[in-house]
Amino acid sequence: MNIQFKKGVLELIVLVSVSKKDMYGYELISLVSKVVDVNDGTIYPLLKRLTNERYCETYLVESTEGPPRKYYKITILGKERLDNLLTAWNDFQSSVNKYIKESVYNDKK
Repeated sequence: MNIQFKKGVLELIVLVSVSKKDMYGYELISLVSKVVDVNDGTIYPLLKRLTNERYCETYLVESTEGPPRKYYKITILGKERLDNLLTAWNDFQSSVNKYIKESVYNDKK
């Protein structure tokens, strides 16, 4: 996937994911990786920023498999951010798809 496309949509994918259920970092990386190719070095700084901007909050849960896991939970502010991003994404992809359909596919006729 084009790296610029990925950068532009990653925050949206992460917020959608944590809006469905609280998730810990590795769980989130695994889920997001099914949509776009990501690694720890991409997701953890984004989670830190989302937490600093108060779109997510964290809490620890004891784990039977090692140290406690840090879970990420979307906040009310995060839900508002998600709604704004979804609106922007839908408008953006609709405009791009319309342009491509009108420009590329009509040129082939």
